[in-house]
Amino acid sequence: MLLASILTAQADETKMVPLVGNVLNRQTTSLNGEWRYIVDVQESGYYGYRREKIHNGYFRNQKPQKPEDLIEYDFDQSDRMQIPSDWNTRDPRLFFYEGTVWFKRSFNYQPKAGRRTLLYFGAVNYEAIVFVNGHEVGRHVGGFTPFNFDVTDLLREGENFVIVKVDNKRSRENVPTLIFDWWNYGGITRDVLLVSVPDTYIENYSLQLDRQNPKQLNFSLQLSAKEAGRQVTLSIPELKLKHAVITDAEGRATATLKAKKLQLWSPESPKRYRVELSLSGNVVGDNVADSIGFRTITTQGKQLLLNGQPIFLRGISIHEEKPNGGGRANGPDDARRLLSWAKELGCNFVRLAHYPHNEYMVREAERMGLMVWSEIPVYWTIDWTNTDTYANASQQLRDMISRDQNRCNVIIWSIANETPHSAERDRFLSGLSKQAHDTDPTRLVSMAMEVLSAANYHNRLQDNMNEYVDVISFNQYIGWYRDVNDAAKMTWEIPYDKPVIISEFGGGAKAGFHGQKNLRFTEEFQENLYRENTAMLDKIDGLAGTTPWILKDFRSPRRLLPGIQDYYNRKGLFSDDGRKKKAFYVLKQWYEGKKCN
Repeated sequence: MLLASILTAQADETKMVPLVGNVLNRQTTSLNGEWRYIVDVQESGYYGYRREKIHNGYFRNQKPQKPEDLIEYDFDQSDRMQIPSDWNTRDPRLFFYEGTVWFKRSFNYQPKAGRRTLLYFGAVNYEAIVFVNGHEVGRHVGGFTPFNFDVTDLLREGENFVIVKVDNKRSRENVPTLIFDWWNYGGITRDVLLVSVPDTYIENYSLQLDRQNPKQLNFSLQLSAKEAGRQVTLSIPELKLKHAVITDAEGRATATLKAKKLQLWSPESPKRYRVELSLSGNVVGDNVADSIGFRTITTQGKQLLLNGQPIFLRGISIHEEKPNGGGRANGPDDARRLLSWAKELGCNFVRLAHYPHNEYMVREAERMGLMVWSEIPVYWTIDWTNTDTYANASQQLRDMISRDQNRCNVIIWSIANETPHSAERDRFLSGLSKQAHDTDPTRLVSMAMEVLSAANYHNRLQDNMNEYVDVISFNQYIGWYRDVNDAAKMTWEIPYDKPVIISEFGGGAKAGFHGQKNLRFTEEFQENLYRENTAMLDKIDGLAGTTPWILKDFRSPRRLLPGIQDYYNRKGLFSDDGRKKKAFYVLKQWYEGKKCN
């Protein structure tokens, strides 16, 4: 089938609709599996148009007027790729590739009266332009958040097809920007689903324990249409709780409920309740079920309180890479393996860096009793004065919260990592902080800061963002990027009356490479670094947790040292193929001593 002959002009109106909540418990048909793909290095198939030079080097896309103007790509003869995946590890020719790849999948569809169909993508990196049966339905920017389109009117009985133009080229205006320290995996990296919903459906909802009153549940919901007078019934059978609400003119409803004998979620007892929502209707209603836990997360001075009790976050940072062999992690099996390694380390907390991870990861962590730090990729040198860049970051924050607002294990929304100080940066990040607090007042907001003031063995944290975050978090690499032999001599001054998380520390080691403890990249060097750093951290006033860098080695094009790095960041406590390094046992032992906290 010819690409140019099956794509229409740009859609006059996007069919993107607000993100549907709790998609994993909806009525879905998976479009995962084998997709055809074509690598388009020169963008010659863009919209199926030819580019016509106008003047002064400018071009415009022109609709083909005759057969010879068509760009001919035959999907039926193209290669196949399993979706979800990344093209970098699926096709050796594309290991370093950044650019455009077109994907196509055919599927059968049977319309159902009174129901609509959403086309849902868990994530596509980085820009996606989506076509259904030759019509453009919209585009999405951002590589780590979900999006969906209402494609009901474009589907037909029998065979249909979807085409996705995926472009992972980096740009200064993007979030993340041009430079970042992980692999820029391109492709349709998470699930693709057809979601069947009624004409009016429960778009999203929130059910949270009140932070100040642990016997009160706050409930809100939004319908997909502005329909007043619709009744939605909330039920938690185990609690014998049943309550009906009526939507207002905006299709919204809220309620405050009393919950008796509520067992709170904690790492030791990750209790969740079955929650049922039912939308009544004259023709077709909507029923949604979820498993939701209830907890409070607050601060008191320099203490972090879970369910009103002080807690120490025994954490680890994790990138979204497969546990063995690299490539983008994208399924429940990957999540279980990575998180089981964290549990074996003694963790009760994971930092999912530096972007929102897939939904399986968050849900599996909730089931296993692991608290979560979830982050958007506002990383290093973002274009702080660009309004489109801010809108992009804001949308990613909104979508991250929208997807996971009912996952009780998510306790921290992070708005940035290692951003250089400036007035423009402060305005950008303070706006995101306010958005996070306003959108979700039940959780804490933080960011990974940098320590910029140091003299001899004294370090002082200074960051204007201290007033906009609930938890003071910062990265420090004593003994690695700062070549100090005796970390135990270090002193820290953190002049804020808030809990402190050391969001990164560590150093590199190649698994199996042994030598003296002062020889970099040996396991002994990393082991000694962890010994000295943990002794140093014990002296920090208000220390509420750590998330060392990192659980396992991960790919990065910045890590070039032949025979040692080979395009891997080697700071993992596990090697890329799952072998424990000696530092693993140092941290595990230190965490054993923190379990009483």
